[in-house]
Amino acid sequence: MHVSRYHKFLRTSALLVAFLLLFESGSVLPVTEHVADETMLYVASVGSGMFASVPPNEINELSAQLAEQQRLLDAREAALREREIKAREYDTEGKDYTTYILSVILFLLTVLIVFNYALDWRRSKLIVYEKQAY
Repeated sequence: MHVSRYHKFLRTSALLVAFLLLFESGSVLPVTEHVADETMLYVASVGSGMFASVPPNEINELSAQLAEQQRLLDAREAALREREIKAREYDTEGKDYTTYILSVILFLLTVLIVFNYALDWRRSKLIVYEKQAY
């Protein structure tokens, strides 16, 4: 039986999803589940860890503008800190559907592989039967 690129891709993707599912669920090592959760939290909070400040300026006529800008920046920084805290406190229990989604994808890939091999087997039997008929 000839192994096409489709067969190779299907088997490789099923194997990749299986390894990803094992990593995500923490079945092999419990630490991998923690690493996956921390990675999701890190990706969720990447943009919220920035802050800005204005250096003090000794020019009297700009001091009022600088004070206003500093107040606005402090308010933005507080809002960003609050978002970062919320991102860190994100509760993954009951909200993490990635394991279920990966399980469904793995099941579908397995069904496709079995279906593909069944059709290939059937086709090879038809070819052998036609050769015997001649």
